[in-house]
Amino acid sequence: MERIAFVGRLKAGVEARAAELIAEGPPFDAAGSHFLRHAVYLSDREVVFVFEGHDVEWLVDSLIDDSFNSMVSETLEKWKLLLEEQPRVAREQFSWDRETAPQI
Repeated sequence: MERIAFVGRLKAGVEARAAELIAEGPPFDAAGSHFLRHAVYLSDREVVFVFEGHDVEWLVDSLIDDSFNSMVSETLEKWKLLLEEQPRVAREQFSWDRETAPQI
C-alpha cells in the first residue's frame, strides 16, 4: 500500500470555512473508489489530505482529471479560494504498522 499527502497552507481566518468543506465529505464516492483510506487533517494554518491505496498517485491523478465528476472540480475551486498557494505533495518516507512489524 502507498500513501500520499497534499499539504495546503490556509489563508488567515478561513479555518471555519475549511472545516465546513471537510464536513461535507469527499466529492467522490469513497466506498466505490479504489482508495483504501482517505483522511483530512486541519490545523489553524494548514490542511492535509492523505490518500492510501495501491498505485495511489495514479488514483489521485485520475480523480483530479475526471472531467465527468463536476463535484471534484467544483470542490477544488472552493479549496483554491482558501489556500495561500498550490498545495505541496508529501510522499511517504517512513511508516510503521504493528500488524506488519517483525515480532521479536
